[in-house]
Order: sequence, then structure tokens, then C-alpha cells
Amino acid sequence: MRFDGKSVIVTGAGNGIGREYAAAFAREGASVLIADIDSAAGDAAAKDIVANGGVAIAHGTDVSDADAVAAMARVAEREFGGVDILVNNAGLHMGRYNETSTLPVDEWRRILDVNLIGPMVAAREVRASMAARGGGVIVNQSSMASHIPAGGAYGISKLALNGLTTALAAEFAADHIRVVGIAPGMIGSDAILERLSDEHKQLALSMQMLGRWGAVGDLVGTVLFLCSPEASFITAQTIFVDGGAQPQV
Repeated sequence: MRFDGKSVIVTGAGNGIGREYAAAFAREGASVLIADIDSAAGDAAAKDIVANGGVAIAHGTDVSDADAVAAMARVAEREFGGVDILVNNAGLHMGRYNETSTLPVDEWRRILDVNLIGPMVAAREVRASMAARGGGVIVNQSSMASHIPAGGAYGISKLALNGLTTALAAEFAADHIRVVGIAPGMIGSDAILERLSDEHKQLALSMQMLGRWGAVGDLVGTVLFLCSPEASFITAQTIFVDGGAQPQV
């Protein structure tokens, strides 16, 4: 119960990896606010945690809307007394965002609003609460695509997020707030595998030093560690959880 008495916000936690993060924090004693643009999914995730003996609430949040992000933080403060941990997990993924110069400008603005500016606003909104509680941890969900030349707008947004992690770590250190990142590699979830061709799957595996797909549990364990007292001397770092992947240029 490493997080007994702690309050955690996880964005994009209605489904997928974010939902697993939220459930894991709850199992370790935290009170969790599940923020998701899909309110129904967020409600279902929170109910599942409560049914398993945990503490969770849901709040519909579009992380590209600064006012909505501020409201999210105020709800956590009101319901839980403050915020100790923020996991900026919500994000837009590849697909059409795998383009660079051919991507329309409005789509560029959309992915930067969600993947970069949203995490910045969320961090800004929880800073005072964390400082009042003696410190806290912010985790930004990056991607191995941040180091892939063919990552397109998505990879560029995540590379910028890595820079934001470093900058916020320096700015927030005086308030005893650590800011770290986690950059997943190829995670073999059903949602990801069903979208890939056999050729793409083989290419992804050929890039791995460890010769296997990553598991969601690999990410969960890393995030829990980064937010725990055992990682109290780690900040301004983005940890790549990618099986030693060697990106193909």
C-alpha cells in the first residue's frame, strides 16, 4: 500500500493503459480521479475500482480545454483534499498523426493541444495543491516515437513533451515536485495488435533487443515505481520502457 492516503489524477483513464494505471494506484491505497473525455468510460472505470474495494471518482475532461482541466483539478482538491500525483496519460496517437509536412495545420494544433499543452496546463493547475501538501509527482506519458525520425507529428509532440518534462522539473523543484516521463515502446495490447498488419508486427519485433512485445504491466510497474518514495531522487528524466528497441530510420 505504497500510496495509502495519496490522491491521484490519471487523465485518459477511461480505457486502455490509463485505466490500468488508475486501477493499480487504487489497489495500492490511493484515491483516484479518473479524467476522460468519454464520460461513460470514465464512470465505468471508477465503478469498477469501487466494486473492487478502492476509492475512485470520474470527471469528464477534455485535456485540450484549459478550463476543463482547471475544473478537473478543483474537483480532486474538493473531493480528496488535494493532489499528490498527476499522470498525464491522455493523448492522441499515430494514424493520421504519423504525417509531418503533409498534415493540415489544424490537425497540428489539435495534437499539440492534447499531447503537449494539455499536460502543461494540468501540471500548472495541480502545482499549488502539491506544494501545499509538501510536494508531489507528475508523470508525462511520452513514447518511443519521440526518437523515431518517421514518427511524424505524433513523435514530434512527444519529443516536445520530453522537453516539457525537463523544464517543469526544474521549475517545480523548489516546491518538492518531481516531474518524470515514461516512454512506452511497442505494447502488445489487443487494441494495438488488432490494428497492425503481420508485416508491421514482424518489423516491430525485429527492433526489440528482448525479442518480445511489451506488456501493460511493464508500464504499470514503472509508473508506480516513479511515483513511489523509492524514486525520490529521480526527476527531469523520461524513462524508455521499450525492450531496448532500435528504431529504423
